Amino acid sequence: MAGNNVAFALGLAQKAGKTASGDVAVRAALKSGKVKVLVLAQDAAPNSKKEIYFLAEMAGVQVIELLTRNELGYAIGKGPRIAVAITDANFANMLLKK
Repeated sequence: MAGNNVAFALGLAQKAGKTASGDVAVRAALKSGKVKVLVLAQDAAPNSKKEIYFLAEMAGVQVIELLTRNELGYAIGKGPRIAVAITDANFANMLLKK
């Protein structure tokens, strides 16, 4: 059930334009300091996970792993994604309460 709530919150954030999705966009957002919380696919490649966790730790960003790549993409109305970054504090709080 928690995954459904996370997917719903991601969809709202996407519609509001408060996300960065995909490997390259998420890395850029993390480096710029805009990310409030990061949702990482459970089935992302181990090396990708390691790099993204490292960048998130450097940026002081909490990482949530609840959905698969397909579920992440579906939640935001796109193809499979390994990560979706939330760039708005209100949406981040919504996700963290789930």
